[in-house]
Amino acid sequence: MPRWVWFAPLGLATLVGALLAFRYGWIAATITETDVITAFAQRYVTQDGSADARIVDCVGLAGQMDGAWITVRCADILYHVNRFGALITTGTVSERPST
Repeated sequence: MPRWVWFAPLGLATLVGALLAFRYGWIAATITETDVITAFAQRYVTQDGSADARIVDCVGLAGQMDGAWITVRCADILYHVNRFGALITTGTVSERPST
């Protein structure tokens, strides 16, 4: 069996890894906070919000949990988003206990 047959899978795996690293690097370098806030505000209006939901109900905050780059708060819904613009988790705003 030729020697290149043994190294072809390694070369293919290296190529795929390099392409994925380039893709994620490109996303991280070009995505802005405005892009993320706008995308999740649109999601809130079209999917998760009530019938009277509006884009202006949403605001971007610094990440409110570990691993979150931005937390988008729309009314009482929280969207925790990572550096690549992917949703980590959603939550709701809980009432703070009075002291």
